[in-house]
Amino acid sequence: MKKLLVLAFAMYIPIGCVAQQKKVTSGTKQPNIVLLFADDAGYADFGFQGSKEMITPNLDKLAAQGVRFTQAYVTHPTCGPSRAGLITGKSQYRFGYEENNVPTFMSAVSAADGDEMGLPVEEITMADYLKQQGYSTAIFGKWHLGGADRFHPTKRGFDEFYGFRGGARSYFEYTEEPKEPQNKLERGFGKFKEHDGYLTDVLADEAILFIEKNVKADKPFFAFISFNAVHTPMDAKPEDLAQFPNLTGNRKIVAAMGLALDRAVGNIMDKLKELDVDDNTIVVFTNDNGGPSDKNGSSNYPLSGIKSNHLEGGIRVPFLMKYPGKLKSGIIYDKPISTFDLLPTFYKAAGGNLEDLKDIDGVDLLPYINGTNNERPHETLFWKRDARAAIRKGDWKLIRFPDRPTQLFYLPNDEKEMKNLSAVEPERFRNMYKELFAWETTIERPRWLLKKQYEKQDIERMDAHWDKKEF
Repeated sequence: MKKLLVLAFAMYIPIGCVAQQKKVTSGTKQPNIVLLFADDAGYADFGFQGSKEMITPNLDKLAAQGVRFTQAYVTHPTCGPSRAGLITGKSQYRFGYEENNVPTFMSAVSAADGDEMGLPVEEITMADYLKQQGYSTAIFGKWHLGGADRFHPTKRGFDEFYGFRGGARSYFEYTEEPKEPQNKLERGFGKFKEHDGYLTDVLADEAILFIEKNVKADKPFFAFISFNAVHTPMDAKPEDLAQFPNLTGNRKIVAAMGLALDRAVGNIMDKLKELDVDDNTIVVFTNDNGGPSDKNGSSNYPLSGIKSNHLEGGIRVPFLMKYPGKLKSGIIYDKPISTFDLLPTFYKAAGGNLEDLKDIDGVDLLPYINGTNNERPHETLFWKRDARAAIRKGDWKLIRFPDRPTQLFYLPNDEKEMKNLSAVEPERFRNMYKELFAWETTIERPRWLLKKQYEKQDIERMDAHWDKKEF
Protein backbone atom coordinates (compact mmCIF):
# COMPACT_ATOMS: atom_id res chain seq x y z
CA MET A 1 0.00 0.00 0.00
CA LYS A 2 2.84 2.41 0.87
CA LYS A 3 4.42 1.80 -2.53
CA LEU A 4 1.16 2.68 -4.25
CA LEU A 5 0.92 5.95 -2.31
CA VAL A 6 4.47 6.91 -3.24
CA LEU A 7 3.75 6.15 -6.89
CA ALA A 8 0.59 8.27 -6.82
CA PHE A 9 2.47 11.20 -5.34
CA ALA A 10 5.22 10.90 -7.94
CA MET A 11 2.64 10.94 -10.73
CA TYR A 12 1.20 14.20 -9.31
CA ILE A 13 4.52 16.07 -9.44
CA PRO A 14 4.83 18.29 -12.53
CA ILE A 15 7.20 17.25 -15.28
CA GLY A 16 10.61 18.76 -14.69
CA CYS A 17 10.40 18.43 -10.91
CA VAL A 18 11.70 14.89 -10.60
CA ALA A 19 15.04 16.14 -9.27
CA GLN A 20 13.31 17.74 -6.29
CA GLN A 21 11.37 14.71 -5.08
CA LYS A 22 13.89 13.52 -2.50
CA LYS A 23 13.41 14.66 1.06
CA VAL A 24 16.48 16.00 2.86
CA THR A 25 18.30 13.22 4.70
CA SER A 26 21.19 15.17 6.19
CA GLY A 27 21.65 15.45 9.91
CA THR A 28 20.70 19.14 9.92
CA LYS A 29 17.12 19.75 11.01
CA GLN A 30 15.18 21.60 8.34
CA PRO A 31 14.00 25.05 9.38
CA ASN A 32 10.32 25.86 9.53
CA ILE A 33 9.29 28.75 7.28
CA VAL A 34 6.72 31.45 8.06
CA LEU A 35 5.98 34.03 5.37
CA LEU A 36 3.98 37.01 6.67
CA PHE A 37 2.59 38.94 3.73
CA ALA A 38 0.75 42.25 4.07
CA ASP A 39 -1.51 43.74 1.41
CA ASP A 40 -1.33 47.37 0.23
CA ALA A 41 0.64 48.55 3.26
CA GLY A 42 2.43 51.89 3.04
CA TYR A 43 6.22 51.91 2.90
CA ALA A 44 6.37 54.25 5.90
CA ASP A 45 3.60 52.74 8.00
CA PHE A 46 5.64 50.74 10.51
CA GLY A 47 7.70 51.74 13.50
CA PHE A 48 10.76 49.99 12.05
CA GLN A 49 10.35 52.21 8.97
CA GLY A 50 10.30 55.34 11.09
CA SER A 51 6.59 55.93 11.62
CA LYS A 52 5.63 57.93 14.71
CA GLU A 53 1.89 57.38 14.13
CA MET A 54 1.59 53.63 13.66
CA ILE A 55 1.77 51.15 16.54
CA THR A 56 3.71 48.07 15.43
CA PRO A 57 5.71 46.73 18.40
CA ASN A 58 5.77 43.12 17.24
CA LEU A 59 7.06 43.92 13.76
CA ASP A 60 9.55 46.35 15.27
CA LYS A 61 10.79 43.50 17.46
CA LEU A 62 11.10 41.25 14.41
CA ALA A 63 13.15 43.96 12.69
CA ALA A 64 15.49 44.14 15.68
CA GLN A 65 15.91 40.36 15.71
CA GLY A 66 16.71 40.00 12.03
CA VAL A 67 17.62 41.82 8.84
CA ARG A 68 15.86 44.91 7.50
CA PHE A 69 16.14 45.46 3.76
CA THR A 70 16.04 49.07 2.59
CA GLN A 71 15.81 48.38 -1.15
CA ALA A 72 13.44 45.44 -1.44
CA TYR A 73 11.30 45.36 -4.56
CA VAL A 74 8.20 43.55 -5.68
CA THR A 75 7.98 42.20 -9.22
CA HIS A 76 4.92 44.29 -10.06
CA PRO A 77 3.08 47.24 -8.46
CA THR A 78 -0.29 45.44 -8.16
CA CYS A 79 -1.53 42.45 -6.19
CA GLY A 80 -1.93 39.49 -8.54
CA PRO A 81 1.22 39.79 -10.67
CA SER A 82 3.28 40.58 -7.57
CA ARG A 83 2.09 37.34 -5.97
CA ALA A 84 2.75 35.40 -9.18
CA GLY A 85 6.39 36.51 -9.19
CA LEU A 86 6.87 35.75 -5.52
CA ILE A 87 5.34 32.28 -5.60
CA THR A 88 7.17 31.10 -8.75
CA GLY A 89 10.56 32.67 -8.08
CA LYS A 90 10.57 34.19 -11.56
CA SER A 91 9.52 37.25 -13.46
CA GLN A 92 5.82 36.71 -14.10
CA TYR A 93 6.12 38.71 -17.32
CA ARG A 94 7.82 35.67 -18.83
CA PHE A 95 4.54 33.76 -18.62
CA GLY A 96 2.26 36.66 -19.50
CA TYR A 97 1.03 37.60 -16.02
CA GLU A 98 1.31 41.33 -16.59
CA GLU A 99 -2.08 42.66 -15.54
CA ASN A 100 -3.87 42.27 -12.24
CA ASN A 101 -6.52 39.57 -12.22
CA VAL A 102 -9.59 41.59 -11.46
CA PRO A 103 -13.16 40.77 -10.42
CA THR A 104 -15.53 40.13 -13.30
CA PHE A 105 -17.50 43.33 -12.70
CA MET A 106 -14.40 45.41 -13.60
CA SER A 107 -14.61 44.13 -17.19
CA ALA A 108 -11.24 42.87 -18.29
CA VAL A 109 -10.73 42.95 -22.06
CA SER A 110 -9.44 39.51 -22.88
CA ALA A 111 -10.32 35.97 -23.80
CA ALA A 112 -9.74 35.26 -20.10
CA ASP A 113 -12.05 36.97 -17.63
CA GLY A 114 -13.10 36.64 -14.02
CA ASP A 115 -12.29 33.20 -12.63
CA GLU A 116 -10.29 32.29 -15.74
CA MET A 117 -7.50 34.75 -14.96
CA GLY A 118 -4.90 32.95 -12.88
CA LEU A 119 -1.42 31.53 -12.43
CA PRO A 120 -0.77 29.13 -15.36
CA VAL A 121 -1.08 25.57 -14.12
CA GLU A 122 2.27 24.58 -15.65
CA GLU A 123 4.14 26.99 -13.37
CA ILE A 124 5.77 25.38 -10.33
CA THR A 125 5.15 27.14 -7.02
CA MET A 126 7.09 27.74 -3.85
CA ALA A 127 4.74 25.31 -2.10
CA ASP A 128 5.38 22.64 -4.75
CA TYR A 129 9.13 22.84 -4.16
CA LEU A 130 8.90 22.84 -0.37
CA LYS A 131 6.40 20.02 -0.30
CA GLN A 132 8.86 17.93 -2.30
CA GLN A 133 11.41 18.64 0.44
CA GLY A 134 9.08 17.03 2.98
CA TYR A 135 7.30 20.14 4.26
CA SER A 136 3.69 20.51 5.31
CA THR A 137 2.39 23.53 3.41
CA ALA A 138 -0.52 25.88 4.05
CA ILE A 139 -1.77 29.29 2.99
CA PHE A 140 -4.07 31.48 5.03
CA GLY A 141 -5.89 34.51 3.64
CA LYS A 142 -5.78 36.07 0.20
CA TRP A 143 -4.94 33.89 -2.83
CA HIS A 144 -5.67 36.14 -5.85
CA LEU A 145 -3.95 33.82 -8.31
CA GLY A 146 -7.08 32.52 -10.00
CA GLY A 147 -10.65 31.77 -9.02
CA ALA A 148 -11.27 28.72 -11.21
CA ASP A 149 -10.92 25.36 -9.50
CA ARG A 150 -7.81 24.41 -11.48
CA PHE A 151 -5.96 27.37 -9.92
CA HIS A 152 -6.94 26.47 -6.35
CA PRO A 153 -4.14 26.59 -3.73
CA THR A 154 -4.66 22.91 -2.86
CA LYS A 155 -3.83 22.12 -6.49
CA ARG A 156 -0.74 24.34 -6.45
CA GLY A 157 1.30 22.64 -3.75
CA PHE A 158 -0.54 23.68 -0.60
CA ASP A 159 -1.82 20.94 1.69
CA GLU A 160 -4.18 23.33 3.43
CA PHE A 161 -6.04 26.52 2.56
CA TYR A 162 -8.13 28.81 4.71
CA GLY A 163 -8.98 32.07 3.01
CA PHE A 164 -10.53 33.46 -0.15
CA ARG A 165 -9.65 33.10 -3.81
CA GLY A 166 -10.22 36.74 -4.82
CA GLY A 167 -8.57 40.08 -4.20
CA ALA A 168 -10.48 41.87 -1.44
CA ARG A 169 -13.27 41.12 1.00
CA SER A 170 -14.84 42.30 4.25
CA TYR A 171 -12.91 41.75 7.45
CA PHE A 172 -16.17 40.82 9.12
CA GLU A 173 -18.60 38.00 8.40
CA TYR A 174 -20.72 38.28 5.25
CA THR A 175 -24.37 37.99 6.21
CA GLU A 176 -25.46 37.69 2.57
CA GLU A 177 -23.85 36.54 -0.67
CA PRO A 178 -20.93 38.85 -1.54
CA LYS A 179 -20.95 40.75 -4.81
CA GLU A 180 -17.87 38.83 -5.94
CA PRO A 181 -18.17 35.05 -5.18
CA GLN A 182 -14.37 34.66 -5.27
CA ASN A 183 -14.25 36.48 -1.95
CA LYS A 184 -16.26 33.98 0.09
CA LEU A 185 -14.27 32.42 2.92
CA GLU A 186 -13.25 28.86 2.16
CA ARG A 187 -11.64 26.02 4.09
CA GLY A 188 -9.84 23.42 2.01
CA PHE A 189 -11.49 22.96 -1.37
CA GLY A 190 -15.11 24.03 -1.84
CA LYS A 191 -16.10 24.26 1.83
CA PHE A 192 -17.45 27.78 2.23
CA LYS A 193 -18.31 29.11 5.66
CA GLU A 194 -17.94 32.58 7.10
CA HIS A 195 -15.81 33.26 10.17
CA ASP A 196 -16.57 34.72 13.57
CA GLY A 197 -14.67 37.81 14.62
CA TYR A 198 -12.17 40.00 12.77
CA LEU A 199 -10.49 38.27 9.83
CA THR A 200 -6.93 39.44 10.52
CA ASP A 201 -7.09 37.85 13.97
CA VAL A 202 -8.79 34.72 12.62
CA LEU A 203 -6.09 34.12 10.00
CA ALA A 204 -3.42 34.20 12.70
CA ASP A 205 -5.45 31.80 14.84
CA GLU A 206 -5.77 29.36 11.94
CA ALA A 207 -2.05 29.58 11.17
CA ILE A 208 -1.26 28.87 14.81
CA LEU A 209 -3.37 25.68 14.73
CA PHE A 210 -1.41 24.54 11.67
CA ILE A 211 1.90 25.31 13.37
CA GLU A 212 0.91 23.48 16.55
CA LYS A 213 -0.17 20.40 14.60
CA ASN A 214 3.11 20.15 12.71
CA VAL A 215 5.31 20.83 15.71
CA LYS A 216 3.50 18.00 17.53
CA ALA A 217 4.13 15.75 14.51
CA ASP A 218 7.77 16.89 14.37
CA LYS A 219 7.36 17.82 10.71
CA PRO A 220 8.85 20.92 9.04
CA PHE A 221 6.20 23.36 7.89
CA PHE A 222 5.73 26.26 5.49
CA ALA A 223 3.00 28.66 6.61
CA PHE A 224 2.14 31.47 4.17
CA ILE A 225 -0.04 33.97 6.01
CA SER A 226 -1.30 36.15 3.18
CA PHE A 227 -3.15 38.86 5.09
CA ASN A 228 -5.64 41.05 3.26
CA ALA A 229 -4.75 43.80 5.75
CA VAL A 230 -4.53 46.68 5.03
CA HIS A 231 -6.33 46.47 1.67
CA THR A 232 -9.77 48.04 1.33
CA PRO A 233 -12.55 47.84 2.50
CA MET A 234 -11.64 50.04 5.41
CA ASP A 235 -12.79 47.80 8.26
CA ALA A 236 -11.40 48.09 11.78
CA LYS A 237 -12.37 47.02 15.29
CA PRO A 238 -13.67 49.84 17.54
CA GLU A 239 -11.10 49.05 20.23
CA ASP A 240 -8.29 49.35 17.66
CA LEU A 241 -9.65 52.66 16.37
CA ALA A 242 -9.64 53.97 19.93
CA GLN A 243 -5.83 53.63 20.04
CA PHE A 244 -5.47 56.52 17.55
CA PRO A 245 -7.42 59.48 18.96
CA ASN A 246 -5.32 62.03 17.10
CA LEU A 247 -5.95 60.59 13.63
CA THR A 248 -9.02 60.98 11.44
CA GLY A 249 -10.60 59.47 8.32
CA ASN A 250 -8.89 56.65 6.45
CA ARG A 251 -5.59 57.47 8.15
CA LYS A 252 -7.15 56.52 11.47
CA ILE A 253 -8.71 53.36 10.05
CA VAL A 254 -5.54 52.16 8.31
CA ALA A 255 -3.62 52.70 11.56
CA ALA A 256 -6.15 50.53 13.39
CA MET A 257 -5.97 47.88 10.67
CA GLY A 258 -2.17 47.98 10.90
CA LEU A 259 -2.38 47.54 14.66
CA ALA A 260 -4.48 44.39 14.13
CA LEU A 261 -1.95 43.14 11.59
CA ASP A 262 0.86 43.68 14.08
CA ARG A 263 -1.13 41.90 16.80
CA ALA A 264 -1.67 38.90 14.51
CA VAL A 265 2.05 38.77 13.73
CA GLY A 266 2.82 38.97 17.44
CA ASN A 267 0.49 36.08 18.23
CA ILE A 268 2.23 33.89 15.65
CA MET A 269 5.69 34.87 16.85
CA ASP A 270 4.71 34.23 20.48
CA LYS A 271 3.41 30.77 19.57
CA LEU A 272 6.69 29.88 17.83
CA LYS A 273 8.53 30.82 21.01
CA GLU A 274 6.06 28.98 23.25
CA LEU A 275 6.50 25.82 21.17
CA ASP A 276 10.29 26.25 21.33
CA VAL A 277 10.70 26.32 17.54
CA ASP A 278 11.47 30.02 17.05
CA ASP A 279 15.21 29.29 16.91
CA ASN A 280 14.63 26.95 13.97
CA THR A 281 12.14 29.03 12.01
CA ILE A 282 12.75 31.46 9.16
CA VAL A 283 10.34 34.37 9.42
CA VAL A 284 9.89 36.86 6.60
CA PHE A 285 7.61 39.88 6.58
CA THR A 286 6.94 41.92 3.46
CA ASN A 287 4.19 43.47 1.34
CA ASP A 288 2.75 42.96 -2.16
CA ASN A 289 3.15 46.51 -3.53
CA GLY A 290 3.25 50.14 -2.50
CA GLY A 291 0.42 51.61 -0.50
CA PRO A 292 -2.55 53.06 -2.44
CA SER A 293 -2.55 56.27 -0.42
CA ASP A 294 -5.64 57.62 -2.16
CA LYS A 295 -7.65 54.50 -1.29
CA ASN A 296 -6.62 53.44 2.22
CA GLY A 297 -4.79 56.40 3.74
CA SER A 298 -1.38 54.70 3.67
CA SER A 299 1.90 56.58 3.41
CA ASN A 300 4.91 55.71 1.23
CA TYR A 301 7.09 58.53 2.57
CA PRO A 302 9.77 59.46 1.59
CA LEU A 303 9.08 57.82 -1.76
CA SER A 304 6.97 59.29 -4.55
CA GLY A 305 4.21 57.28 -6.14
CA ILE A 306 1.70 54.71 -4.97
CA LYS A 307 0.38 51.28 -5.87
CA SER A 308 0.00 50.59 -9.62
CA ASN A 309 2.90 52.76 -10.89
CA HIS A 310 6.64 52.29 -11.31
CA LEU A 311 7.85 55.09 -9.06
CA GLU A 312 9.64 53.81 -5.97
CA GLY A 313 6.49 54.22 -3.90
CA GLY A 314 4.75 51.67 -6.09
CA ILE A 315 7.39 48.94 -6.15
CA ARG A 316 9.69 49.31 -3.12
CA VAL A 317 8.35 47.61 0.01
CA PRO A 318 9.17 46.96 3.68
CA PHE A 319 11.03 43.66 4.06
CA LEU A 320 12.27 41.80 7.15
CA MET A 321 13.95 38.41 7.54
CA LYS A 322 14.81 36.51 10.69
CA TYR A 323 16.84 33.29 10.51
CA PRO A 324 18.42 32.45 13.89
CA GLY A 325 21.86 30.94 13.67
CA LYS A 326 22.24 31.96 10.03
CA LEU A 327 21.62 35.71 10.05
CA LYS A 328 22.78 38.19 12.66
CA SER A 329 20.24 40.41 14.37
CA GLY A 330 19.90 44.13 13.81
CA ILE A 331 21.42 44.05 10.31
CA ILE A 332 20.47 46.52 7.58
CA TYR A 333 20.97 45.33 4.00
CA ASP A 334 20.92 48.13 1.43
CA LYS A 335 21.39 46.43 -1.95
CA PRO A 336 18.41 45.76 -4.25
CA ILE A 337 16.59 42.47 -3.82
CA SER A 338 13.30 41.17 -5.17
CA THR A 339 10.46 39.12 -3.75
CA PHE A 340 11.20 36.43 -6.36
CA ASP A 341 14.35 35.74 -4.31
CA LEU A 342 12.27 34.13 -1.56
CA LEU A 343 11.66 30.84 -3.38
CA PRO A 344 15.36 29.94 -3.91
CA THR A 345 16.23 31.26 -0.44
CA PHE A 346 13.64 29.02 1.19
CA TYR A 347 14.42 26.05 -1.04
CA LYS A 348 18.13 26.16 -0.26
CA ALA A 349 17.45 26.52 3.47
CA ALA A 350 15.16 23.49 3.24
CA GLY A 351 18.08 21.42 1.99
CA GLY A 352 17.36 21.65 -1.71
CA ASN A 353 19.97 21.87 -4.44
CA LEU A 354 19.71 25.21 -6.23
CA GLU A 355 20.82 23.56 -9.47
CA ASP A 356 17.50 21.71 -9.43
CA LEU A 357 15.59 25.00 -9.75
CA LYS A 358 15.07 25.51 -13.44
CA ASP A 359 14.02 28.69 -15.20
CA ILE A 360 13.83 31.05 -12.21
CA ASP A 361 15.06 34.60 -11.77
CA GLY A 362 15.51 34.74 -8.01
CA VAL A 363 18.68 34.01 -6.04
CA ASP A 364 19.44 32.62 -2.59
CA LEU A 365 19.87 35.76 -0.50
CA LEU A 366 21.89 34.34 2.39
CA PRO A 367 25.38 34.52 0.81
CA TYR A 368 24.77 38.18 -0.04
CA ILE A 369 23.45 39.11 3.38
CA ASN A 370 26.24 37.28 5.19
CA GLY A 371 28.93 38.86 3.04
CA THR A 372 30.09 35.66 1.38
CA ASN A 373 29.14 37.31 -1.88
CA ASN A 374 29.70 41.07 -1.93
CA GLU A 375 28.11 41.62 -5.32
CA ARG A 376 24.56 42.82 -5.77
CA PRO A 377 21.97 40.06 -5.84
CA HIS A 378 20.61 41.79 -8.97
CA GLU A 379 22.40 44.30 -11.13
CA THR A 380 19.28 44.81 -13.24
CA LEU A 381 15.55 44.60 -12.47
CA PHE A 382 12.58 45.17 -14.80
CA TRP A 383 8.91 46.08 -14.47
CA LYS A 384 6.18 46.49 -17.07
CA ARG A 385 2.49 47.21 -17.48
CA ASP A 386 1.08 47.81 -20.96
CA ALA A 387 3.03 50.73 -22.53
CA ARG A 388 4.63 51.62 -19.21
CA ALA A 389 7.88 50.01 -18.12
CA ALA A 390 10.91 50.56 -15.91
CA ILE A 391 14.45 49.29 -15.52
CA ARG A 392 16.77 49.66 -12.55
CA LYS A 393 20.41 49.10 -13.48
CA GLY A 394 22.84 49.60 -10.65
CA ASP A 395 21.70 52.79 -8.95
CA TRP A 396 20.11 54.24 -12.09
CA LYS A 397 16.45 53.91 -12.93
CA LEU A 398 14.69 54.64 -16.21
CA ILE A 399 10.89 54.90 -16.41
CA ARG A 400 8.98 54.86 -19.70
CA PHE A 401 5.57 56.51 -19.68
CA PRO A 402 2.68 56.38 -22.17
CA ASP A 403 1.94 60.13 -22.09
CA ARG A 404 5.34 61.89 -21.72
CA PRO A 405 9.03 61.36 -22.52
CA THR A 406 10.97 58.64 -20.76
CA GLN A 407 12.91 59.83 -17.71
CA LEU A 408 16.14 58.81 -15.99
CA PHE A 409 16.92 59.07 -12.27
CA TYR A 410 19.91 58.47 -10.00
CA LEU A 411 18.34 57.00 -6.89
CA PRO A 412 21.08 57.56 -4.25
CA ASN A 413 20.73 61.34 -4.71
CA ASP A 414 17.10 61.41 -5.76
CA GLU A 415 14.92 58.92 -3.90
CA LYS A 416 11.79 60.90 -4.78
CA GLU A 417 12.66 60.72 -8.49
CA MET A 418 12.34 64.45 -9.06
CA LYS A 419 15.43 65.13 -11.22
CA ASN A 420 15.25 63.82 -14.76
CA LEU A 421 18.86 63.25 -15.92
CA SER A 422 18.11 61.94 -19.41
CA ALA A 423 19.64 65.01 -21.04
CA VAL A 424 22.66 64.97 -18.70
CA GLU A 425 23.41 61.26 -19.30
CA PRO A 426 22.39 60.73 -22.96
CA GLU A 427 24.51 57.63 -23.56
CA ARG A 428 23.38 55.92 -20.37
CA PHE A 429 19.80 56.90 -21.16
CA ARG A 430 20.00 55.43 -24.65
CA ASN A 431 21.65 52.19 -23.50
CA MET A 432 19.16 51.59 -20.71
CA TYR A 433 16.25 52.35 -23.02
CA LYS A 434 17.54 49.81 -25.52
CA GLU A 435 18.17 47.24 -22.78
CA LEU A 436 14.60 47.65 -21.56
CA PHE A 437 13.27 47.04 -25.06
CA ALA A 438 15.57 44.05 -25.53
CA TRP A 439 14.17 42.53 -22.33
CA GLU A 440 10.63 43.13 -23.55
CA THR A 441 11.31 41.05 -26.64
CA THR A 442 12.02 38.03 -24.41
CA ILE A 443 8.74 38.01 -22.46
CA GLU A 444 5.26 36.76 -23.30
CA ARG A 445 2.36 38.96 -24.34
CA PRO A 446 -0.17 39.55 -21.54
CA ARG A 447 -2.70 36.77 -21.02
CA TRP A 448 -5.37 39.42 -20.42
CA LEU A 449 -5.68 43.20 -20.58
CA LEU A 450 -7.81 45.72 -18.75
CA LYS A 451 -9.80 48.46 -20.39
CA LYS A 452 -7.71 51.54 -21.18
CA GLN A 453 -9.75 53.60 -18.72
CA TYR A 454 -7.88 51.86 -15.89
CA GLU A 455 -4.53 52.77 -17.42
CA LYS A 456 -5.67 56.40 -17.52
CA GLN A 457 -6.69 56.21 -13.88
CA ASP A 458 -3.29 54.82 -12.89
CA ILE A 459 -1.46 57.67 -14.60
CA GLU A 460 -3.69 60.25 -12.91
CA ARG A 461 -3.09 58.60 -9.54
CA MET A 462 0.66 58.60 -10.13
CA ASP A 463 0.72 62.30 -10.94
CA ALA A 464 -1.33 63.10 -7.85
CA HIS A 465 1.29 61.40 -5.68
CA TRP A 466 4.47 62.52 -7.42
CA ASP A 467 5.62 65.26 -5.09
CA LYS A 468 4.94 68.59 -6.78
CA LYS A 469 6.60 67.44 -9.98
CA GLU A 470 5.89 69.53 -13.07
CA PHE A 471 6.05 68.09 -16.58
